[in-house]
Amino acid sequence: MGPAGLLPVLQRVKALSFKCPAAAAAAAAVAKCSFQLSRADQWGVPACTLLHRRTITVETALSHHGSELTDREKRLLDRLYNGLIGGQRASLAESITLVETQHPRKKELAQVLLQRVLAFRQELERRNEGKPVAFRVGLSGPPGAGKSSFIEVLGKMLTGKGHRVSVLAVDPSSCTTGGSLMGDKTRMTELSRDMSAFIRPSPTSGTLGGVTRTTNESIVLCEGAGYDIILVETVGVGQSEFAVADMVDLFVLLIPPAGGDELQGIKRGIIEKADLVVVTKSDGDLVVPARKIQAEYTSALKLLRKKSKTWKPKVVRVSSQTGQGVPELWDVMLQFRDAMLASSELQVRRREQQKVWLWSLIQENALQHFREHPAVQAGLPEMEQRVTQGDISPGLAADLLLRAFRSSQ
Repeated sequence: MGPAGLLPVLQRVKALSFKCPAAAAAAAAVAKCSFQLSRADQWGVPACTLLHRRTITVETALSHHGSELTDREKRLLDRLYNGLIGGQRASLAESITLVETQHPRKKELAQVLLQRVLAFRQELERRNEGKPVAFRVGLSGPPGAGKSSFIEVLGKMLTGKGHRVSVLAVDPSSCTTGGSLMGDKTRMTELSRDMSAFIRPSPTSGTLGGVTRTTNESIVLCEGAGYDIILVETVGVGQSEFAVADMVDLFVLLIPPAGGDELQGIKRGIIEKADLVVVTKSDGDLVVPARKIQAEYTSALKLLRKKSKTWKPKVVRVSSQTGQGVPELWDVMLQFRDAMLASSELQVRRREQQKVWLWSLIQENALQHFREHPAVQAGLPEMEQRVTQGDISPGLAADLLLRAFRSSQ
């Protein structure tokens, strides 16, 4: 497609603005791109060069991929956006449902809403001298570590201090209904009734690692709704730690005492991700085992490669039953935030995390596009059969499918 054919498509972006700062910025990018495309013929520069250079910027700013919004969709997005920034929990819940949907059109509407919320959050950060408006904390640990109990105690303490707390609990999915299995919200009875708290259990829906692809977008929506503390709880020890660590400011690993060979059971790579290790259930007969585990992890962390130049990981003990150690733990968390902000390492970490999630989504969408391609669907059953029979290697089958995919583009 030459410049003349692309210009009408780009100009339709102007219809998306509907008083949205992010869409207005997109329209400005479109005008700049349109001008340079029109100059391409005069300069003798191949149009494809400018397309590759400029279209990505424009496409990123497009609110809903070039199609126009209906009046009904505009009213829906306006209602969700106004309710969201007004702190209405119902609007926040409906907005998260929108970003979690797999419906193609609703996914486009979700991106429109996210662009508006991102523009709103950027304005808040500008007024806050460039500092983040919320503190993101990731929490994980093996089953039985007491994650939900700990979150409820910590959340109640924070709401008592005037904070607004959002909990994104990622649950395993039921193979039958696709819903959450563990029901973390039902296990946080006190916190779920607190009007200053918002708890959202999200089923993994088969996502590897237990962190859904929309968890990062849900964090953005929670921050736009005015929640200044975001707690992300994952399924358990595994791939989820590497995913959640790439979307939070502070990653906390919760460890129960008297659980066997802890250092062997929880692998080194996961410990390296932790900014803070919390030994839970440090009460009653478990105080002595908790102290032992604390000493073991304190020694182990000294041998690992440092994750940050500013912060040295610490190991603390808490009891969700008695509340002992929870206020001191929050003080340590604040020390982490202040130290990382003072060194600007927190801002750098967030920028790097955005790039990680960009490539994560690219890989996910590219794989989906590959699976749905007609040439791949036609040849995949035969390749799978020949691989299982041992006629060809998986590597050769993959090469053949990729070759069929590329040749039909």
